[in-house]
Amino acid sequence: MSVPYTVRVAEDPADREACFAVRKEVFVREQGVAEDIEYDAYDAVAVHVLAVGEDGVPLGTGRLLHGEAAAAKTGGDASVGSLGRLAVAREARGLGVGVALVRAVEEAARERGLAAVDLHAQTHALGFYERLGYEAYGPEFPDAGIPHRAMRRDL
Repeated sequence: MSVPYTVRVAEDPADREACFAVRKEVFVREQGVAEDIEYDAYDAVAVHVLAVGEDGVPLGTGRLLHGEAAAAKTGGDASVGSLGRLAVAREARGLGVGVALVRAVEEAARERGLAAVDLHAQTHALGFYERLGYEAYGPEFPDAGIPHRAMRRDL
């Protein structure tokens, strides 16, 4: 099944709300992440990307932290961005939406002069990110009660 969609940077409040709605569905409802830790101060400074079906329904989202906002997640290296909060609605999984979102975040990182992108992957998603050129490093760690590994890809 193919569903036409577009991926864009979330520019206005309606786009951001669509991003948050996808995150709430995937992380809070499906995965049981507490809502009070799903949304954070970084949302105000992040570059959010949004995948939308041609019918206007939001299908997925992700965000890029850069500069000072990314420092705590990237070991303090100002040339590295942090990809996070990647979420694809259940009905859009397997359609390439996740890949398109990752590539959109990477493009946003390149536009900001970043040399690499880090992320904290849920361990069940390691293979997805490895197929996109990311390499895991460091030990497994819990985040919101879910096992994760740090990963990086040079741009």
